[in-house]
Amino acid sequence: MVSPLLSKICKFDVDGYVTGFGNPDWVRTHSAATSTAPVITALLRAGATCVGKTVLDEMAYGVSGENKYYGTPTNPCAPDRVPGGSSSGSAVVVGAGIVDFSLGTDTGGSVRIPASYCGIFGFRPSHGVIETTGVIPMAQSFDTVGWFARDPVLLNRVGCILLQVPPMDPVRPSHVIIAEDCFNLVNLPSNRVAGVLVNSVNKLLGGDVLKNVRLDEYIVNNVPSLKHFQYNHIGNQDYDTECLVSLSYSMRLLVRYELKNNHGEWVRTVNPDFEPRMSERVQGALRTTEKDIEHCHSVKTEFRDALNALLGDRDILAIPTVTGPPPKLQSEALASSKSFRDRSYFSFLSIAALSGFCQVSIPLGTHNDLPVSVSLVAKHGCDGFLLNFVESLYETIQEQVEIAEQLSSS
Repeated sequence: MVSPLLSKICKFDVDGYVTGFGNPDWVRTHSAATSTAPVITALLRAGATCVGKTVLDEMAYGVSGENKYYGTPTNPCAPDRVPGGSSSGSAVVVGAGIVDFSLGTDTGGSVRIPASYCGIFGFRPSHGVIETTGVIPMAQSFDTVGWFARDPVLLNRVGCILLQVPPMDPVRPSHVIIAEDCFNLVNLPSNRVAGVLVNSVNKLLGGDVLKNVRLDEYIVNNVPSLKHFQYNHIGNQDYDTECLVSLSYSMRLLVRYELKNNHGEWVRTVNPDFEPRMSERVQGALRTTEKDIEHCHSVKTEFRDALNALLGDRDILAIPTVTGPPPKLQSEALASSKSFRDRSYFSFLSIAALSGFCQVSIPLGTHNDLPVSVSLVAKHGCDGFLLNFVESLYETIQEQVEIAEQLSSS
């Protein structure tokens, strides 16, 4: 296995290198690491080879993957589009075939977004199951170490090493639950996302496994603390899935609060030179107070309980990874539209982040020459089950993708 060295620019400690966090002022004000992150050591002991360094958004606090200091990694699927962030370089080196797999971190979507945008697999594990020692924290309530690969076999193999579990035979899921209201928000033909997944599951397992749910309605009825954010922060805005947006708001508020607690003193002391959009986000985090943080934790607890009730130990929830293709580089939508960020990123991504469940983003080929993906979510601790199911399902998915692409071009 060949994996990139994650050091100067990334968040992972490597003995003898400064862990740069995507910003030269961070490099300037920090010493070289004196040990290597255990996740990297585990992979090296299993036979992986480190071959390079990767770029990420400054402070891992972005979703585009753009970095004004170290350059923006070129999306191998669409060079004029963003690679997605924050783990942009890690996704690009896998998508471009430079390495077999790579590590990234995922707090609010930093593995899942670039995996989707670069047309590869990306896995966010259950929160807390993989050690994060030697990884610069962003928001400990959500931080995870994830990984990228081009095929599900290697994705699973890396998972066995990091999760410290032996290979297992695939287990048939009891249900694959389709979040139909979420898929209605995707800016792609239905047959290219949900349709491909439904047809694949139907062919492999039979239609009796499939169920539908309107996730927004389910959340309304089972997460009462969310009403605080709906009434006080979201209620006057025009959103199709108000509860999902409120869910993402509570997640992002808690991320900002924990980011301030982790790095606010460094920002105030050093006054680092950030890219203007990044500076605005960081300053917004520094202004975060304890107000509503208790509500955030209540939402987190209630939502996890609700999702536990929705999914049995062998159920899988299907959702979009993102709502559409990667935006163009330096896109105004990314720069200025809060509504775009709410809809396109965090409404779906907050589902696994707030629950602590595991999620995998699966590539579904291309539509209009841009990558398409779908995501599967399983209960906390069911990481091996989810990875094995994806491996067993993917050959059928490839067949259905080919059929869908032929229909789209005819």
